[in-house]
Amino acid sequence: MSILWHITSLLLLRFCVPGFCMHDGIVDGKVSVPHSRPYMVYIRDTISEQVCGGFLVREDFVMTAAHCGRSPVVYLGVNDTSLLPDGVAVHPTPHPKFIMRPGYDIMLLKLKTPATLNKTVNTITLPKTGDGEISKNCMVMGWGALDYQCDSLSSVLKEANVTLLDSKNCGTTDTLCTEGKIGPAKGDSGGPLVCGGVAQGIVSFYTQEFNGEYCTRYTHISKYLQWIHDVMNLSPLQQHETWKDKLDKPI
Repeated sequence: MSILWHITSLLLLRFCVPGFCMHDGIVDGKVSVPHSRPYMVYIRDTISEQVCGGFLVREDFVMTAAHCGRSPVVYLGVNDTSLLPDGVAVHPTPHPKFIMRPGYDIMLLKLKTPATLNKTVNTITLPKTGDGEISKNCMVMGWGALDYQCDSLSSVLKEANVTLLDSKNCGTTDTLCTEGKIGPAKGDSGGPLVCGGVAQGIVSFYTQEFNGEYCTRYTHISKYLQWIHDVMNLSPLQQHETWKDKLDKPI
């Protein structure tokens, strides 16, 4: 792992120290209307206590970033994290090629108890193909850090509008990017980049550019549609074998 990667990503938005926070929460964002984003999922790792976002893509599957822990519990229908419902246990399947560096930062969490879909808990649409056109006007959301000292997280869901950069300015074909002082912070990893009502990306990591702006990187979901399809359609026995191998590997 290069020194540059270690400094800029700090385990993909997981860690933050005073004076080096990526953003002040969802910068220039606003508090979401309660339960207006019913696909949003609050995730907490039972070992590291790391907090992430995620999103419901089927009644029995949540999508998030692979770096969001190896022992996650998910909370559905959350607006205010000080009023959490009972957590739902999951079987995590991180992408097999993810090794804490750019790329493959995607994980599927199979809910042991499928969600009951209603007004406060519902799914979001995934891309249909790997090469479809994406709206440049997008939105990010999460329960991320509130200040540059990273000493507290937002208790309520926040959201902000962001604009996609052209793919040629992003670096890799499996990554989407936004740039500026608006975007996700510590605690927002794993949340969706929503463009035109479709979850097109997963909050992954950031770099600070020469101009002082921050470039947020998102896993490009459409590049992983075959893997997503394969995981979500495995038999229960196959799923158990996949998860068993992954749970013993620190990420």
